[in-house]
Amino acid sequence: MDRTPIKTPCVKVCFVDPKAGVCLGCFRTMEELGRWTRYSDAERDAIMQALPERETAYRATRVKQC
Repeated sequence: MDRTPIKTPCVKVCFVDPKAGVCLGCFRTMEELGRWTRYSDAERDAIMQALPERETAYRATRVKQC
């Protein structure tokens, strides 16, 4: 059986910021991480498109805290 790998934004840097509730490697939430294999391709694509903005917002918040 030919299985196409599931697309993922994982960069193998798994550390969740407990305050923000996101992985600092890929910026997915805990729920997204846990449900990733159950999402449809369209749902995964939508999440992946949101990740750059989520990362930018997270980093902007971190700069303000320093």
